[in-house]
Amino acid sequence: MRSFTLTVLIVLTIAACSKKSEYSSLSDEQLHKVADSLAQAFIITDGHVDLPFRLKVKNFRLDREYLGIPVETKEGDFDYIRARKGGLDAPFMSIYIPSKYQLKEDNGKQLADSLINMIRFIADSIPDKFAFAGTPDEIIANSKAGKISLPMGMENGAPVGNDLANVKYFYDRGIRYITLTHGKDNQICDSSYDTLNTWDGLSPFGEKVVAEMNRVGIMVDISHVSDSTFYDVMKITKAPCIASHSSCRYFTPGFQRNMSDDMIKALAKNGGVIQINFGASFLDSVARQNDALRDSLEKILQEKKLTSADEAAQPIIDQFAKEHKSLFSDVERVADHIDHVVKLAGVDHVGIGSDYDGVGDSLPVGLKDVSQYPNLIYVLLKRGYSPADIEKICSGNVFRVWNQVITIAGQ
Repeated sequence: MRSFTLTVLIVLTIAACSKKSEYSSLSDEQLHKVADSLAQAFIITDGHVDLPFRLKVKNFRLDREYLGIPVETKEGDFDYIRARKGGLDAPFMSIYIPSKYQLKEDNGKQLADSLINMIRFIADSIPDKFAFAGTPDEIIANSKAGKISLPMGMENGAPVGNDLANVKYFYDRGIRYITLTHGKDNQICDSSYDTLNTWDGLSPFGEKVVAEMNRVGIMVDISHVSDSTFYDVMKITKAPCIASHSSCRYFTPGFQRNMSDDMIKALAKNGGVIQINFGASFLDSVARQNDALRDSLEKILQEKKLTSADEAAQPIIDQFAKEHKSLFSDVERVADHIDHVVKLAGVDHVGIGSDYDGVGDSLPVGLKDVSQYPNLIYVLLKRGYSPADIEKICSGNVFRVWNQVITIAGQ
């Protein structure tokens, strides 16, 4: 069972009725302790973690003797030990289908199945630590049992192919959201990264896919889509939508992958949630201009025969970040994005979608891996967010959308 000590309960009781003025009397050390306690007490869900594709690149095998990777490792941004430290309960495992698979005969369906099999295998083979979850209620039950839930979202709807029956097929396999496309226009819609404007939004087939997702109970994810696609989705969806790993275009002018103020307002009107991406290029326009700096850092590490995952690399990365402050963003900037959404749409429409294991070495200072969610909670507390607000950001808002999608599908 998850441990709720008397100390934690006392802290939560005090925090639940606290206002900003009362927090101001706490020292930084005390406030960090409150943040740590809240991270352990609240359910934290992250809309996008790219563990499956990272393991695929490492040639993960469905072998019971090869299960150490997701439990404890110095590689990547996610494992069980660090997730437990950070209070993470439900990282959505990204079933990522690169755009090149759209050219294959099966549109990447075989790859999608293999990644789903991987996550199912991990949950089945390490049942004391991980469990599959297909609903918010299942996540809550798993958390009470001390397990990290592994819900799944498919990043790129290409594997649906041209057969609507595949929407239900992937639901039955455990997929609970589908990002309609990725880096290129596909058979469903146009991508924010592409310039072809193949459909000028959703394709005729894409309209049917959205309707079918509403019918079977899969959340529609509008991250990666073009602006015209986004507004087409808003017109036809009967259920609220998510942006599983997007941030605010306000801070990154011209970066179409992020959401404009008008889009954030429209998503809120739809009842949906934007889940803030932690990647540097998503957080700050200055950081977006520093690909050359990141290449320089990579070269330094290569010369020392290190990768960013090596323990010996961290001091080098930290020193490089100090010398080139525009290379990385920080946890304060993530909170700025949350503030901006709250200002535009209210606290009910923002969540966390880190893109851990998907944005390389561009993660912000203070949020370098899944052990560091309490740092974000600490900043939000300092900015006057109540524990009730923070719980919504951690999971409540996404759970509300997810449950509404389930209800609408049931109707």
